[in-house]
Amino acid sequence: MDRVDKEILKLLQQNGRLSLKTIAEKTFLSSPAVSARIERMENDGIILGYEAKVSPIRMGYHILAYINLNVQPEDKNKFYKYAESIPNILECSSVTGEYSVIMKAAFESTMKLDTFLGQLQKFGKTSTQIVFATHVGPRGIQIQE
Repeated sequence: MDRVDKEILKLLQQNGRLSLKTIAEKTFLSSPAVSARIERMENDGIILGYEAKVSPIRMGYHILAYINLNVQPEDKNKFYKYAESIPNILECSSVTGEYSVIMKAAFESTMKLDTFLGQLQKFGKTSTQIVFATHVGPRGIQIQE
């Protein structure tokens, strides 16, 4: 990956809807050259996809929570299959420490979060933090020159 590829990634992280023409102008390449570079990075698994950033609040999800869960190793595959089926779970990661899993989840109300936590406890002990405000939101990774 060269300097131009990194510049393309920076531009796409800022705005995934930039046209090939705009990216070409900013990187001093032709549109077909930009297209080929983007396609190569997609095929190489560097670019994983494109998505719209949607406001959870505007969509009715007023409760954002981080949920820690201690899942026993023999139950992890069953739990991950369960987690994939729950659209309220926005992210789910294995972590080190007292808990083996951390999830980011969005719910319409604390009542719905409470119901979900009750269901989760069949997999193990939980600890939950409700988000009051997010001062630094999700962003792309820093591309090193």
